Amino acid sequence: MKKSEQLLERRKRFVPNAIGIFNPSTAVSAKGSVIVDADGKEMIDFAGGIGVVNAGHCPQPVVEAIARQSASLIHCSFNVATYDLYMQLAEKLAGLLPHGEHTKVMLTNSGAESIENAVKIARQATGRQAVICYDSAFHGRTMMAMTLTSKVGYKLGCGPFAPEIYRIAFPDYYRHGSGLNLDEFSDKHLADLEAFFHTNVPAEQVAAIILEPVQGEGGFNVVPQKYLEGVRQICDRYGIMLILDEVQSGFGRTGKWAAYQHYNVIPDISTWAKSMGSGMPIGAVIGKAHIMDSCKPSTIGGTYPGNPVCCAASLATLNYMEQVNINALGARVGSIVRERFEAFKLKFPAIGDVRGLGAMMAFELVRNRDPFQPDAALCRELISYCASKGLIVINAGVNGNVIRILSPLVIEEELLNKGLDIIEQGLETLTKKA
Repeated sequence: MKKSEQLLERRKRFVPNAIGIFNPSTAVSAKGSVIVDADGKEMIDFAGGIGVVNAGHCPQPVVEAIARQSASLIHCSFNVATYDLYMQLAEKLAGLLPHGEHTKVMLTNSGAESIENAVKIARQATGRQAVICYDSAFHGRTMMAMTLTSKVGYKLGCGPFAPEIYRIAFPDYYRHGSGLNLDEFSDKHLADLEAFFHTNVPAEQVAAIILEPVQGEGGFNVVPQKYLEGVRQICDRYGIMLILDEVQSGFGRTGKWAAYQHYNVIPDISTWAKSMGSGMPIGAVIGKAHIMDSCKPSTIGGTYPGNPVCCAASLATLNYMEQVNINALGARVGSIVRERFEAFKLKFPAIGDVRGLGAMMAFELVRNRDPFQPDAALCRELISYCASKGLIVINAGVNGNVIRILSPLVIEEELLNKGLDIIEQGLETLTKKA
């Protein structure tokens, strides 16, 4: 039995089955855009640790920063003793991602924890309870984050869920465009939101509207420009906090530090994690200072947030991203992937839609060119085919029928095209067989 097979067998024996396997691969080391599996096989990484390694696996400045910091201070808790690394990182994030004239930053351990705290902050800032979220949203697996998440498979048997959460339709143009142009479609959804205030929850009771500018697990659905601008105006009109979840879309993934920077919109509060620390567990809530300061003492915080080693890793990551111009790399990768995916769509009728923003690109697999006939089986087969040929790729979408690309943005063009060639060969082989 191969070492990879042995490792997966041990996983079955000791790890709960509910912890999913998105891809049938293993890993013992990684560098740049390549993972080496337990049998020594090199795998091109198009998953990026689920969008965590935009700057690549084990970038040398980050490795060195982790080693240096580990030798001096691993933990003391920021609530117990103040250390400069936390402030350095907060200042860096506030400079890269300003939320108006004065920005404040709270560090967390993860994206889900960022979401939990963002909702607490919004509720205290407004004195209201209701939160509006969207179909196909994913915000995490902790209680509030799981309640906000749309896909029921992530929360089977986990209720009762958090109260005062209201869900509305995401403006999914691919499925529901109905012959309208994008602006007309946006106007219709904005009108639906206004109507929602009269039929489900009054605007005066809504603390926040939470939205991913590009839905991650939901299938890389991109919010239309006019719609997000309109939601910002609605939030301003009614005193509602606009929370933008940038956990998967941040730090160069869309060709900018934030996906919202593609829009003429600044959120009241935003949430971050994943590529912020090159794999170390760190996230952030960033917001307008007066909003962040609305919280009562000790209602936000924790033992580990802003851990010194994680802060050092994050600072090194952000500095390295600036050094390599991560946003330009994201734009370059996105342009190459989009061009190839559009060519795939012309070649393979199984691809119903190609979409994304920057290097956050995906294609959706359907039957009979029908957006309402998702082909999850073909998606699973394609992932397995790619794994057998040395490419790690993962799916997305509430039906599991979307192939998404989250490769490191530092990937060499030759390696990127080699991975895309494998996807194309897989589509050719599997659709012919069908």
